[in-house]
Amino acid sequence: MTIEEEIKAIQDEIDKTQKNKATEHHIGRLKAKMARLKDDLIKQAMSKGGGTGGYSVKKSGDATVTLVGFPSVGKSTLINKLTDARSEVGAYEFTTLDVVPGSMEYRDAKIQILDLPGLVKGAAAGKGRGREVISVIRGCDLILMILDVFNFDHIAVLEKELYDAGIRINQRKPDVTITRTLKGGVVVTSTVDTTIDHETIKTILGEYKIHNALVNIREDITADQLIDVVRDNRVYIPAVLVLNKIDLVDKEHLKKFPKDAIKISADRELNLDVLKETIYDHLGFINIYLKPQGDKADLEEPMIMRGGATVGDVCDRLHKDFRRKFRYAKVWGDSAKHAGQRVGVDHTLCDGDILTIIIQK
Repeated sequence: MTIEEEIKAIQDEIDKTQKNKATEHHIGRLKAKMARLKDDLIKQAMSKGGGTGGYSVKKSGDATVTLVGFPSVGKSTLINKLTDARSEVGAYEFTTLDVVPGSMEYRDAKIQILDLPGLVKGAAAGKGRGREVISVIRGCDLILMILDVFNFDHIAVLEKELYDAGIRINQRKPDVTITRTLKGGVVVTSTVDTTIDHETIKTILGEYKIHNALVNIREDITADQLIDVVRDNRVYIPAVLVLNKIDLVDKEHLKKFPKDAIKISADRELNLDVLKETIYDHLGFINIYLKPQGDKADLEEPMIMRGGATVGDVCDRLHKDFRRKFRYAKVWGDSAKHAGQRVGVDHTLCDGDILTIIIQK
């Protein structure tokens, strides 16, 4: 039996099992088994992706965005309109066979955008070039899920393929910690009421051979979220739904799609400015102004960083030796307790901060 067949058999058993308190532990165990099998497919994707044929993509710029969608939804046209890329465009499926990178400059930020081969149903299980494509998606900062106006059902299929590949869109990692211990069994503490009961938690951990651990839960979670925490190989990436080819239908047709979808026509260049602004906002950029020691700060050309960046992250961007030679830094702005506060590499910066870095000579 192949991995795909094992997964299907487990899913069939879950579907036919009546959902109630008596079966909760059994379903939790089945989900844990299925998650482990799906992880085997992810490992295959990571080992086969990033090789030859255009899938070894060097990240550049201030952030990386991937265009994800089924074949012929207009990804190639879109990247050509947004960036300096020249991706082949054709009225047939699988025009793009390799990853095509492009660079978009917007509000001082340099954003790398990747046009990927179209996903197909079953991509997470290795169909088409799904494994290679997924390996690239897992390393990006933002996903643009591209649909066309004639395929509403693609939304659910895309979301499922990403989920099965261990990619959690528009979610954050559950606030749960699991600390293995040498003895004492599984001890669960929680600061909130949880949907999942303690016995199911122990059952799921047991499926992964964790029989002694301290589990601290600080938010309500499901069995699937607990499995994500146990596996610790999920990636949490923001995503934006982009509806393309709106020039081909009337407004009534568009009402079936989610209201928060960004509605564009790449071919006619409709609403591309809205899309650019949305990309920028979702990437959470902040401006950091550098101040050489004993000189004025450069307030004309900020360094663009992602929200949550530290002084160490700035060091890494400036020069490969800056972190190694780092002595201390001074900060002016919202992240500082007082003007010119002396800080270390782990200090988290805020938008608009002014930063001086002192290194060894």
